[in-house]
Amino acid sequence: MAPVSICGVRKSFGALEVVHGVSLDIADGEFMVLVGPSGCGKSTLLRMIAGLEDVTAGEILIGGRPVNDLLPRDRDVAMVFQSYALYPLKNVFENMAFGLRMRRSPKAMIDERVRTTARTLALEDYLQRLPKELSGGQRQRVAMGRAIVRAPQAFLFDEPLSNLDARLRAQMRVEISLQHEELRTTSIYVTHDQVEAMTMADRIAVMHDGIVEQVGTPTELYDSPANAFVASFIGSPPINMMRGRLRRSGERAWAEIASGIRLPVPPHAGGEDGQPILYGVRPENLRAHADGDIRGRVALVEMMGAHFQVLVAVADQRLCLTMDRSHAIAAGDEVALQLDSRSVHLFDQTTGARI
Repeated sequence: MAPVSICGVRKSFGALEVVHGVSLDIADGEFMVLVGPSGCGKSTLLRMIAGLEDVTAGEILIGGRPVNDLLPRDRDVAMVFQSYALYPLKNVFENMAFGLRMRRSPKAMIDERVRTTARTLALEDYLQRLPKELSGGQRQRVAMGRAIVRAPQAFLFDEPLSNLDARLRAQMRVEISLQHEELRTTSIYVTHDQVEAMTMADRIAVMHDGIVEQVGTPTELYDSPANAFVASFIGSPPINMMRGRLRRSGERAWAEIASGIRLPVPPHAGGEDGQPILYGVRPENLRAHADGDIRGRVALVEMMGAHFQVLVAVADQRLCLTMDRSHAIAAGDEVALQLDSRSVHLFDQTTGARI
């Protein structure tokens, strides 16, 4: 196990710079998730840590040792790929043992590590099978096992669950998290799925257009997003964003949204009178109430199991809220919505920065 430090790292492909001076410290034993949309630079950053991409500028340290000039095999990290990357003609045992054999580890040690890891991952009965004889989840466990047996200083995961169906992804999220709790090896996990990020991470680094927008625990990012991008990316269903203007009169402040709707703002909110804003409120913080501030018409009701997900048309916008199934509601119904100003997030409409 070892800490990983990324210091002002940049990556360019010719004249195109795709990672713009990223700095990030991952503590020894921490599970750090890099999350963001496709093309934000998260996989490129991971590949630079692994040594699969050269660093254009900046420095990467693993265990306090600069690794920019080291070959991937000399960095003592293990990578789990989206595509499994298993050898099709080698059985499960040989796939898991391959890295140790290449390092000329003693045969007895290889056998012990592979069998111990297989037992942990419930692969004992599959050691003699070829990859084509395994399910997608079993193949991903083999890929994880191949990384675990090496006992590296850090695990690097590059969207390892993207090829699995929804049920298997949920199962594998739990398995990876349990493995981390047992091994406590420094782990860096790349995904575009914010649900994976929120459920698995000790901390999350949200990336966008080659920069890190915010780093924090899942709770910190959810409750106090630094800007509109982070607020919109973290949370499912996504946060509702309404365009409007901040209004002030003496000690009073409110938000003026479409069609003259006035909405409360958080206590001690900053900003100036007339400032264009984005007014953010999460679906779970909206509720139907006869005296609500917002009135609209139900456009769609989705059955989500334990609750309804309701889409309400308000002026030229649509707001999403979650409702208990005890409510009788249908498309076409008129509803009034109420919110608590303490749950509201205000952002500058031009810069996206939190107000």
